[in-house]
Amino acid sequence: MMVLSELVAGESGIIKELKNEQRLVIRLNAIGLTENAKVTLIRTAPFGDPIEIKVRDFYLAIRKEQADKIILEKV
Repeated sequence: MMVLSELVAGESGIIKELKNEQRLVIRLNAIGLTENAKVTLIRTAPFGDPIEIKVRDFYLAIRKEQADKIILEKV
């Protein structure tokens, strides 16, 4: 198991758990980051924040702080 922010560009994982604050979990679920969703890291900004990901055929930019709370199983 690893967190989303540990992926390297082009790597993918399956979301296993969203940890921490309930408010954040609700927000991440609303934008498609739910358990068992496949996530691919597209790229990271030059200073590491934000990161661009692909989930459910669309692209999102999220903060590294949020990505650190998404537990994945690497695919």
